[in-house]
Amino acid sequence: MLTAESPTAAAATAEEVDLSGPWAMALDRDDAGEDQRWYARDLTCDGGADDGAGGGTVHLPGSLQEQGYGDEVTAETAWNGQVVDRSYYLDDRYAPYREPGKVAVPFWLQPRRYYRGAAWYQRTVQVPAAWAGRRVVLELERVHWESTLWVDERRVGSERSLCAPHRYDLGVLAPGEHRVTLRVDNRTVVDVGPNAHSTTDHTQGSWNGVVGRVALRARPDVVVRRVRVVPRVADRALTVRLDLAGGPSGVGAGRVVLTARRCDDLPGPRGPEPEPLVVDYAFDAGMSPRGLSATTAHLDVDLPLGDGAALWDEHSPALYALEVALEPEGRPEDRTVRRTVVGLREVSVVGTQIAVNGRPTFVRGTLECCVFPLTGYPPTDVASWARIVAVCRAHGLNLLRFHSWCPPEAAFRAADEAGMLLQVEGPVWANQGASLGEGGSLDAFVHEETRAVLDEFGDHPSFVVMAHGNEPSGRDAEFLGDWVTTWRRRDPRRLYTSGAGWPAIVENDLDNVSEPRLHRWDEGLGSRLNATPPTTDADYSAWVEGAARPVVSHEVGQWCAHPSFAERAKYTGLMQPRNLDVFADFLEQGGMGDQAEDFLHASGRLQLLCYKEEVEAALRTPGFGGFHLLGLSDFPGQGTALVGVLDAFWEGKGYCEPEEFARFCGVTTPLARLPRRVLAAGDDLVFEPQVAHFGAGPLRARTTWRVLTTDGGGGGEALGGDVVAEGVVPGEEVPVGNARRHDVVRVPLEAVGRAVAASGTGVRLRLELAVVDLDGGAEHRNDWDVWVFPAPAARRSDEGAAAGVVVTRAPDEAVRRADAGERVVLVPPAASLRDDVALGFTPVFWNTAWTKGQAPHTLGLVHDAQHPLFARFPSTGHTDWQWWEVLHGARAMQLEGLPRALRPVVQPIDTWFSARRLGLVVEMGVGDGALLVCSADVLDAPADRPAAAAFRDALLAYAAGPDFAPGVAVSATEAGRWLADVSVDVPE
Repeated sequence: MLTAESPTAAAATAEEVDLSGPWAMALDRDDAGEDQRWYARDLTCDGGADDGAGGGTVHLPGSLQEQGYGDEVTAETAWNGQVVDRSYYLDDRYAPYREPGKVAVPFWLQPRRYYRGAAWYQRTVQVPAAWAGRRVVLELERVHWESTLWVDERRVGSERSLCAPHRYDLGVLAPGEHRVTLRVDNRTVVDVGPNAHSTTDHTQGSWNGVVGRVALRARPDVVVRRVRVVPRVADRALTVRLDLAGGPSGVGAGRVVLTARRCDDLPGPRGPEPEPLVVDYAFDAGMSPRGLSATTAHLDVDLPLGDGAALWDEHSPALYALEVALEPEGRPEDRTVRRTVVGLREVSVVGTQIAVNGRPTFVRGTLECCVFPLTGYPPTDVASWARIVAVCRAHGLNLLRFHSWCPPEAAFRAADEAGMLLQVEGPVWANQGASLGEGGSLDAFVHEETRAVLDEFGDHPSFVVMAHGNEPSGRDAEFLGDWVTTWRRRDPRRLYTSGAGWPAIVENDLDNVSEPRLHRWDEGLGSRLNATPPTTDADYSAWVEGAARPVVSHEVGQWCAHPSFAERAKYTGLMQPRNLDVFADFLEQGGMGDQAEDFLHASGRLQLLCYKEEVEAALRTPGFGGFHLLGLSDFPGQGTALVGVLDAFWEGKGYCEPEEFARFCGVTTPLARLPRRVLAAGDDLVFEPQVAHFGAGPLRARTTWRVLTTDGGGGGEALGGDVVAEGVVPGEEVPVGNARRHDVVRVPLEAVGRAVAASGTGVRLRLELAVVDLDGGAEHRNDWDVWVFPAPAARRSDEGAAAGVVVTRAPDEAVRRADAGERVVLVPPAASLRDDVALGFTPVFWNTAWTKGQAPHTLGLVHDAQHPLFARFPSTGHTDWQWWEVLHGARAMQLEGLPRALRPVVQPIDTWFSARRLGLVVEMGVGDGALLVCSADVLDAPADRPAAAAFRDALLAYAAGPDFAPGVAVSATEAGRWLADVSVDVPE
């Protein structure tokens, strides 16, 4: 029997007995425990995992799965989460991963042990003698999911919150030994949707247990049951709303003493400390103040903080420690104290923007989806959350959105201290079967959990937005309109929106919608970055002009990078990256295992380019509310969505430093509106400067620009080079906002154009803007690459012939003439190539499994930037904006049938689910000749596509030069067979 007096039990304090430590545990696979009265006997406790089958000892706080209990994962495991792509269960390629003992699922992280059902936890506790006559409360900070409690053989009750602690009033317990028995059921208690991050196996997993505080607390008859603090910024005061609760004799009379002190260890100006405020109260047992029962009472107390009181915001997160001491009259021994930390902060809507303390704020957010691979459940300590918040702030972000779940108290505390804004959601993704507005149990649960969240966490100044949950379905508009109206009236300390994603209803304070972003669901190759040439002047002004309230873009980005296989070594806890193991196997089977790091870096740099344009498009939009990235970190579920520049541990992958991200995503961000990023020799560089500044106040600053040469080499090199041109943007005032734009700057590039025309070689330039604070000295920089290529020359029918190169569109002619000893460049018409692989400019959106093969299917290009082909076409080893013209309309060639030693000169990176070896430019020896094949149709590049024309000229120059000597040879038969495989019949 485990008791609170065992050596591992924590000692009791005057008011609390810590119950962390060993508990007896038994799995109730058949739901027999209640009928068999397990609460009335000692649970078997053999101290071991018993092969996960029955029971043993577990440590609380914790989960049973992380301690070795539960079942081995099999191909028949009944998961809690939607599997869109059923290939794992049907495709022979996955057959080895369905074998017993070798199971590896590709659609999310895989726990070492799995269990969904009831489990019983039990220990004996010692109630101190000093608690005689006092009520006792059991607090369980975070339970997954439904708990039922017995003390000795008495059933106390049941709780089911996914958001707030489970608290049980045990009544008055006699001092001495008592048996506490807890049943926890982690199955679906209410259908919140199989993909809701509060419960799903996509992210945290179906853990069973209790985490955070596990403790008994003594309670006198009269207590402060709830404290709600309403800041009043204009008055520099707090309204402290107190709910008192008494025993059978009522609340009675007494005194409340309120004390507010600035938190010493936090930044911000300090004014004089307010004096403690003493309030006497008296309520008779027979009274019913404000309609409440005789055993409850309510007090509203105004607490002035003084004219010099500091405000809380993201720039200066000043906090006050508030202490509420309750002293019942004549009972000094029953004095109790409630403590909380608050900020003097008001959030509102000003026009189409969110305002904090009346000042416009631009939301630069990302998602937190309850991804904690080591444990499967969220941490409850402040330090863990402070690290995540610090990582977000280092990347320039100011908001965390908790997608369909609510974090523990520690997350709010960390955000308060760092000035991080939070969007918190109920534990609901009412979709994929679940629906709102049907009048069922889910509707009631949404209101139940909203009340729990607001009661528990409503005082935190970081808590600025609440949504019911994510992307609902069903007859939801009327229900959610009522939800917004109801809870805004009851607790107006924050903004409310119906749901993340939709619906945009008139009751909302802001709309969190998915339309204003670069790539919408199902757009495929029709999205802006894939369908239109690269610019930096697009924005979402049309959305603002038609908006009645702020618009915050929902889940922007979703740009993928290739898996980081080195990351697998980090998974030392419950969740295992068996999905990454599968993808690593696929890459090896495709003969590309040694390219994994190159694929990661090249795809990651393209991902970063897309995120930069995504963020800047929002920042360029005057009056816009902001965005939520999906995401800064990877999402390991829903088919495996590797959308972050950080991994699932909030750590970098090696291709983006926080400072680089923050250059385009900060409080003060210089912007350049470029109508073109690719120029022809003779063109001027044209741009319009703009600064998005959402700081604590206007800046007195000097804004400058300059155009620099670059070495044309790999991405991420230090800024520098020769200055081509430079200038100063007129004016020194940078107001708060992003509406102010400056006159268009036109930069003649005559010298650059002459050099390009003379050499036939393109160049990469860099435009840099800098905003230097003239008072504080801080510098804010941002930059954009542009390319200058020779003006396209008129096409000749004998192109290449003078240099001894055969240029053809016919595969048969190409093989025949190469076999005869000639140098051949083959550029088949795009329509003649198979289109099994959708090749676009951007990387994969979310992932191809969850989106049912949505285009594009690739993750950009990888190539050796030092290859002679790029002597005329500057490139960095990965896709950059100058590649858009080359890739637009291009096809990828599958290289099955060619020797594995043959590596493409330019290689598209396939989705990790397929891991096909692909080529855009491929070279091989054929007979006595050499064949260069390009599946980007650049032969007839028009005058308005200088990059495509330059790539064509680079191909021909390389084919004509001494470096064209392919290292891998194939026979004419092999080459012909391969070309036949990648070609389709084209009607005459």
